[in-house]
Parts: sequence; structure tokens; C-alpha cells
Amino acid sequence: MLLKMYVKWAEKKGFSVKLVDSLPGEEAGIKNAVVLVEGPWAYGYLKGEKGVHRLVRISPFDANARRHTSFASVTVIPEIEENIEVEIRPEDLRIETMRAGGHGGQHVNKTESAVRITHIPTGIVVTCQNERSQHLNKAIALKILKSRLYQLEKQKLEQKKESLIGEKKEIGWGNQIRSYILHPYRVIKDHRTQLEVFKVEDVLDGEIDDFIREYLLWDAKQRLNHKN
Repeated sequence: MLLKMYVKWAEKKGFSVKLVDSLPGEEAGIKNAVVLVEGPWAYGYLKGEKGVHRLVRISPFDANARRHTSFASVTVIPEIEENIEVEIRPEDLRIETMRAGGHGGQHVNKTESAVRITHIPTGIVVTCQNERSQHLNKAIALKILKSRLYQLEKQKLEQKKESLIGEKKEIGWGNQIRSYILHPYRVIKDHRTQLEVFKVEDVLDGEIDDFIREYLLWDAKQRLNHKN
């Protein structure tokens, strides 16, 4: 039901919608689905949908027509460009040469073949002294530095993803952001903004702009109060 609701909403907005992955439930419905929504400010609109959604209804899969409560978790993250390009600017490097340490050998003791490179913006230091040539040691050190900078950028990317996904709430009572009550009465209520909509069919058919607008206003007010 949630999948249909979001797909309908996106189509009404003129957004591109693609079902990337879907895993059917063990008995009925969908256990997990991944949808890619592309359009102007798509993430900005949908970010407030992140959280636990609760549905109360007479289950169509119950032969005794009993009321059931079910929960679904929604995660919303922006598409992040993962092509990491590492640029090493000469002005960001401090290159020092020194005599190589190690075991014996006249060459080791007399020439400054060892190279230490400090990447000033990050403070990363790489030293190479295994080769007899200063030129080779410098080339290897730069290679290692580039690799470490790549790992650093990759770590930042992962941290950014985690911050965007945010804390995952347990799927259950007390954590829901919105309830879809279809029995014994019919109303959809957002527990953050307290907005209630009684046109249940319209909402489930993609009419969720009221919820989106109220959340964005509520979130802006929360941020302002936090700053003050």
C-alpha cells in the first residue's frame, strides 16, 4: 500500500519512478522494496516520509475478518555520487628527504634517498625508504598517499550516508510517525505534526502533499527552536 502510494504521488508530480528491487512477503504483500524517484527536489519532498508507518485494518488475508495492525519502515536517502577522484596538488605537499635507515650498505648511509611526504590539509604523513633511488621512493610514497586519501574520502562518504539515513527506529509501537486507520473509523494521522486527513482513499492514491507540507513547516520550526 505504501509502495503504491509513493509511486502514485511521484507520477502525479511528473517524476521518474523506477522499482529497483522488490522482495515478496512470505505469505502476502511485499517484504522489501527499493524505489528510485528522480525529479526536482525529490529528496526534499520525501525526506519527511522516513520512519515507521502503522496500518490498522481488517486484514484481507484473515478468513475470520479480524482487525490487524502492521508496521512498515521507510528509509529515504538522496542519490550520492560515488565516483571518488583524488586530486593531489603540489602546494598541499611538504616533501622532505633524509638518509635511509636500515641494514648496512655504503649507499644507505651516504645518500638522502628516503622521502617523507606530508599532506598538509589532512595531516597524513607517508614515508618511503626501501628503494635506493630517491625518485622511486617519492613515486611510491605518492602512490601510498593517494591510496590513503581515497580511503579517507570513502570513509567520509560512508559517514555521510549514515547521517542521511539517520537512526533506525524499531518497527513497532511507540515509534510510528504516521498511522493509517481503516477500521473501525477511517483517518490518517501524522504523529509529529498532528495533521489528520479523513479522505483515506485519496491519501493512499498518492495525495500526500498536505503531509509533506506540514512536515516541512514543522521541521523548520523545530530547527529554529533548536538554534534559539
